[in-house]
Amino acid sequence: MDPALEVQTAPQELVPRRRPTQERSRRKFDALLAASRELLTEVGFESFTCEEVASRADVPIGTLYQFFANKYVIVCELNRQDLVGVQDELAQFNGKIPSVDWLRFLNSFVDHMAGLWTTDPSRREVWLAMQSTPSTRATGAIHERKFAEQVERMLAPLTPDTPRPRRKLMAEVLVHVVYSMLNFSVQDDQSHADAVVELKRLMVAYLQVAEQDSQARAKKRKRLQARSAAAPPAAEDGGAAVAETGEGLETDAAEEAATSPA
Repeated sequence: MDPALEVQTAPQELVPRRRPTQERSRRKFDALLAASRELLTEVGFESFTCEEVASRADVPIGTLYQFFANKYVIVCELNRQDLVGVQDELAQFNGKIPSVDWLRFLNSFVDHMAGLWTTDPSRREVWLAMQSTPSTRATGAIHERKFAEQVERMLAPLTPDTPRPRRKLMAEVLVHVVYSMLNFSVQDDQSHADAVVELKRLMVAYLQVAEQDSQARAKKRKRLQARSAAAPPAAEDGGAAVAETGEGLETDAAEEAATSPA
């Protein structure tokens, strides 16, 4: 079966056939990826060929196929590298978004990421190529979910009373919106600076609402706990009064328990 046809009809995560372990192989692997970025930026994904990548990297085409089954796998590896690079930089702040000063952190980090998109045009080309087939899109979604797991952990101090399933969804939304907007910002007919400003507005509004909602949940929880502690002993009806007092807490808990792992 044609590899391209297989990619389009059987969505799955696309990964290299093997990753190099020896220095010599790593150099060839890296050279192939560097040549791929260069070629992708010059000609776009439709005209991108494995033969030209191998030629530019000065390695036999057979060596390329030892690592990559086709050009779809190459672009997925480039996408993974882009996300891992951002994750590594974000890791130094992991779990440390301050509840008071998070706006300044957000502003500086978005500026940093926006700079990556303007200085490295291959990022947008990689992102566009990832939209080309069901399998590349599926692989991109897997990469984004891994990044979102990190963002979810960072959101915990800001939204401590938000149920975990909702925080997980919030993180996935943020990652997707940020990457979509950054790629939108570097289109030929867009003002990059203006698009980045709008991205910040979107993120600030979204996170402010999330923070306020978490604070409201915390107040409700404490209020219900106080009412429950002050309630008289259970009556003969089996403690209906106490059960009614705790109803709000059970409702909030159910939202998280329904989708949380056992």
